[in-house]
Amino acid sequence: MELASYLAGERWSDHPACTHPLLAALARLVNDNVGDESRAELVELVPSIIGLTGGDLRVDAQIALRCATTALPVAAAERQLALAVSVLAAEEMLARLDGAPSGRMSERSREAMAQVPHAAEQARRFSRAARITEKGFRRYAAPNAVQLAVVGIVQACIPDPDKLLCELLTGAIGDCSALIRGADPAAGAETAREGRAVPAHV
Repeated sequence: MELASYLAGERWSDHPACTHPLLAALARLVNDNVGDESRAELVELVPSIIGLTGGDLRVDAQIALRCATTALPVAAAERQLALAVSVLAAEEMLARLDGAPSGRMSERSREAMAQVPHAAEQARRFSRAARITEKGFRRYAAPNAVQLAVVGIVQACIPDPDKLLCELLTGAIGDCSALIRGADPAAGAETAREGRAVPAHV
């Protein structure tokens, strides 16, 4: 994120104005939790996050949803309930913002929840009794989903958590690009993966 601030011509900072705050938070968390080899590869993503910003709460909800659905199937059992609640909260917020019926669920969310049926059922019971505000979602629920997801992946018993973290960040960049720039999500993710040649020592 410091490199992004530099390339965007901003004051040197790991909280640059050129990138959505929640996407920047995810980038910092991924950067801090991967090994040196993966961290060097993340540099190539920097150009793709410059200019991805704005106040649309759908961006926060989509980032939170991407994080929660990625981590939920691999996270330890004690984290699954909170992640499942995060999935439902993000889906509910997106439905509300779109004027869609409550309870709408994307295919990605359905697949993630299906892999943890016990946590999913508990989350549904919990969520029926709670209604989060837009302010509360932006300030607390979405950042917590990002944090919980990264920690869940780092501590998961999977062969290559670094790979999954990098894929998570790449996917989130693609989602943000689709919402903010109107790009196709798959094309946005592909652009993020391809990146632009930036020397790792900059």
